[in-house]
Amino acid sequence: MNRDSTDLGATLLTLARQAIAHHLGLGPAPLISDDPRLHARGATFVTLTLDGELRGCIGSLRRQRPLGEDVVANAVAAASEDPRFAPLPAGEFDDVHVGVSLLSEPEFIDFTDEADLLRQLRPHHDGLILFSGCGSATFLPQVWEQLPEPRNFLAALKRKAGMPAERPVDGLMAARYAVEKWEEAVREA
Repeated sequence: MNRDSTDLGATLLTLARQAIAHHLGLGPAPLISDDPRLHARGATFVTLTLDGELRGCIGSLRRQRPLGEDVVANAVAAASEDPRFAPLPAGEFDDVHVGVSLLSEPEFIDFTDEADLLRQLRPHHDGLILFSGCGSATFLPQVWEQLPEPRNFLAALKRKAGMPAERPVDGLMAARYAVEKWEEAVREA
């Protein structure tokens, strides 16, 4: 990572933590600096972990708002609106670990069948979005760490989208994206 990227990552992590603190009544509202990168449209996911386990993850797939606003909104949503978890209580705030992923613009994948789609996936690089009608589901590239086999990665994403894992990909659309990710340093106890 270059210095500019590291600097941006530190800024996004700080904004995310400040947004959660403010939401929980533990600090002032985050201030988005005049850094032009924070005012350009961006798409982020904010991931919260507690004791190494997922505690919340919410994000944006499309660049619909300024980057600074996007990370603030997604941080609050990850702490309070992820339907898989109860809202983060103030008592867990100091122990939660924050990660921010900045997404590239999604690129649609042209494929003929499941084997073709699987051949085109780049494990540990691609985030993947599956579209079925009006619904969609995504896995960030970090999910490859738990599901390194492309067939299992795709099957789990189908299940996340509410489909049977064995459902053929006929009639589905897929798009890939890359991320630049940053995580807070491990906090000392």
